[in-house]
Amino acid sequence: MAGEHWLAADWGPASLRVWAMTGHEVQAEGASDLSMEHLGPADFEPALLALADSMLPPGEVTPVLVCGVAGARRGWIEVPYARLPCRPSARRPVRAPSTDPRLSVGILPGLCQTEPPDVMRGEETRVAGFLTIRPDFDGTLCLPGTHPKWVRLCDGRVLAFRTAITGELYRLLVRGSILRRAFDDIWNDRLFHAAVDEAFCHPERIAGTLFSLRAGALLDPPTTGQIRGRLSGLLIGSELAAMRDMWQGRPVAVMGCERLSHLYATALDEQGAEVETIAHDRMTLAGLIATFEQTGAVVLTAPDAQPSTL
Repeated sequence: MAGEHWLAADWGPASLRVWAMTGHEVQAEGASDLSMEHLGPADFEPALLALADSMLPPGEVTPVLVCGVAGARRGWIEVPYARLPCRPSARRPVRAPSTDPRLSVGILPGLCQTEPPDVMRGEETRVAGFLTIRPDFDGTLCLPGTHPKWVRLCDGRVLAFRTAITGELYRLLVRGSILRRAFDDIWNDRLFHAAVDEAFCHPERIAGTLFSLRAGALLDPPTTGQIRGRLSGLLIGSELAAMRDMWQGRPVAVMGCERLSHLYATALDEQGAEVETIAHDRMTLAGLIATFEQTGAVVLTAPDAQPSTL
């Protein structure tokens, strides 16, 4: 792929990032805050061109490799999930319909498993990026965020994964529950770690414990910094307990934004995990580069073809 011009695109639920590439080298990049909620299938190509038109060489057909929600049911074209076990950088892109003759667009499939039922679209490309720096990793990769993913890796393949809803629960409780009246932006690290341990040891008590945050605010004011730290600790601690079979007894790598990665890594360390943090910057791009190199965005399957399980 040395010297070949192509575009790499990461289409998230609320954003789009595009990189103009020559081989492995980034020549230009752009980003936009574009919610998928406002796009229909016919809107994806114009949205891509609005960001990347100036990156396209005149008179040439440019391969475009896209990961993320462009392949979802309400995306550019629905791309069936690849089933586990799967080598994420070996997923075959599916050709997307395009009216612009300068574009040859391939959309990558996400991953799915049936037991327990779970899916991902976009995160698997970050996993592919991680495997470019840790190809022999045998353990669990934790991707904290709105919907944290716990991914079991061995021999360069995804063997299993589980998704939590922790970040979304936190946001709902802070914005839409009775806790919002006592919430502030002050952080108490000691209370966070105590709450992690409490929820990890007794996850079955979390429904009642959450209400006690509100009761404490009423009976023992002021509670400055208490709810934020305790709420985060209770939710992350209960997540660690729920995912125990994914990480206990294995090396764990945490890869996300710096703040969340630190919280998860210290919480895991306190529960006896062998844990490290990995910088997440450009991991999606690294995964797109590795996938383009292995599969080539020029050789695309037809839109109605099923991606192979690899």
